[in-house]
Amino acid sequence: MAPTVAIIGAGFGGLCMGIQLQRAGITTYTIFEKAGRVGGTWRDNTYPGAACDVPSHLYSYSFEQRHDWTRRFPRQHEILAYLERCADKYGLRPRLRLNTEVTAAAFDESVNRWRVTTADGQEELFDVVVSGVGQLNRPSLPDIPGMSSYEGTGFHSARWDHDHDLTGRRVAVIGNGSSAAQIIPRVARVAGHLDVYQRTPNWVIPKADGTYGPRERLAFQRVPLLLAADRERIFRFIEGLVFPVLVGGWSRRLIGKRARDHLRRQIEDPALRAKLTPAYPIGCKRIVIDSDFYPALTQPNVDLVTEPITRIVPDGIETAGGTVREADTIVFATGFRSTDFLAP
Repeated sequence: MAPTVAIIGAGFGGLCMGIQLQRAGITTYTIFEKAGRVGGTWRDNTYPGAACDVPSHLYSYSFEQRHDWTRRFPRQHEILAYLERCADKYGLRPRLRLNTEVTAAAFDESVNRWRVTTADGQEELFDVVVSGVGQLNRPSLPDIPGMSSYEGTGFHSARWDHDHDLTGRRVAVIGNGSSAAQIIPRVARVAGHLDVYQRTPNWVIPKADGTYGPRERLAFQRVPLLLAADRERIFRFIEGLVFPVLVGGWSRRLIGKRARDHLRRQIEDPALRAKLTPAYPIGCKRIVIDSDFYPALTQPNVDLVTEPITRIVPDGIETAGGTVREADTIVFATGFRSTDFLAP
């Protein structure tokens, strides 16, 4: 008899587990998903400019390559559509239990099985539990005094309020990581004024993005080996050049120079450039890959604020120097509780 399997989460990991079980002829599995559709972080993050910083041909299952990506780096809506299509193609829908949050999973030694409890109080027994809850789905909000007193509109980047029009508004973005780097250029185009609150500068390298034209997509479709070769090229480049940066390898100096050159080319103002120059070796924090972030900070309606935030007041944000900067909208681009892995 095939084992019964509970898979928690319907993002990339959970769907992949279901697909592999399905391919192995094991259909006695259930994918529990707390939300109303599959997609994980690519379902939750719909902020302006949401995209991946891994190339399209690599950011996909090895066994399910897509030849018709429209861009070299995939955008949120295309990744979500890809995952939806995988769920359909591999017949996962009958095994998906959406809008069902798992609240507990405990091994019951009396029956040698896992007792899985859902938010509605139901319990089920499984032979195997696979956690596919991911790391980028529970927003991390900073503990800043006065947050409850704020009278404007505030939201986390992963809970974007699409009904709130930012046109002409005075907006504050707290954070300057990968999500913020994508959000800030889009907000700067429409906001009356934008304050970007930076605690620590990030190393930034340019994003070699671009579109795949009809001829390229047709070539990938007609010649699968071409698609496979491109994926292999990207993989070897990242493993051979980028990965050593993270472990202090041979390419750290090379990538560091690329980041410094990128900063120097895009930021002419020495004072602003100094604020954006990290004081730690490249690779100690996640490297931001973006070509639009720095130019957005040079726009006349954008200010980079590096004074620490002391509190939030009803009409804005107060910094350590006692200055209160008005803001009718605060966007918390402050990341996720990514270190609480395999949780909640």
